[in-house]
Order: sequence, then structure tokens, then C-alpha cells
Amino acid sequence: MIGAHHYAVQIQWTGNRGTGTSSYRAYGREHTLSSPGKHQILGSADRTFHGNADRWNPEELLLAALSQCHLLSYLHVAANHGLVVLGYTDNAIGTMAQTTDGGGHFTAATLRPRVIIADPDQVELAQSLHAEAAKACFIAASVNFPVGHEPVTTVAEPASLL
Repeated sequence: MIGAHHYAVQIQWTGNRGTGTSSYRAYGREHTLSSPGKHQILGSADRTFHGNADRWNPEELLLAALSQCHLLSYLHVAANHGLVVLGYTDNAIGTMAQTTDGGGHFTAATLRPRVIIADPDQVELAQSLHAEAAKACFIAASVNFPVGHEPVTTVAEPASLL
């Protein structure tokens, strides 16, 4: 190991409706995630688990972390290879299976990056760099389910290069 990086977040449950967890439906799943110097994230459980659909749930945050990590890793390897990326979006999807014991786990995630590049001669390179980015992503290397990639690369119109 080259070095260790440490992270800290705080979570505060805000869903006490007056009787705490006196029953399964008596409490809210709302909570606030924070870290010094950052905007708060309003969280809850998935709507399926009696959560607030207007707030981020842990499953979405895990999928977002995978997508964000791949984006940042891809931009890094693109710059290292001289590939000019002009745009990047991802419509990631994930699947979680509930188990009979009341638990559950993610079974798969698929990232679907849409990358816009400047040079039409580098489309093949752009596509191939997703494998290198996947190996560099710390979050994907930390999960125990497959993270697939369905990248699409397009070339920017000449007018958008100006």
C-alpha cells in the first residue's frame, strides 16, 4: 500500500416523530449527511422501505459513487493519453436483491457513460480507456458485485469545438 486516505462524515437521524422507534411505521427514515465545509445531503430510505422519495437513499448514493468514481478515473486516464473529452454523462443503473432474512445486497451495477470527444481518430482509444478507468476506480474495486460498462463515444460537431 502506498498510503492511506481518511474520510469522515456525520449522520443525524431527523425522523423521530415523537415516539422514536416504538413501531416500524412510527418513525421516519429522514436523516442528514454532513461533512465539514460541504453542503448537507438530505437522505432517507428508499420509498419501498417507507422512506421519503424526495431524498437520496443509500442505494442511489452507492450507485452515484460508482458513477462519479468512473467519471473521475476516466477523465484522468483520458488526459494521460492525450484524449480531449468535451462532455460526459452517465445514466447508471443498479440492481439490489432482497433476501428472505430481511437483508439484501446489490447484485450488479451498470454504468452507461456517454462521452463526447474532439478527435474523430480517437474513438477507439476513447472506448478502450473505460477498462483502464475501471481498474483505477477505488469505489468499484471496493464492492463485491460486478460493475459493468456500456460506453458510447461520439465526436463533437465542429461548431462545438470553438
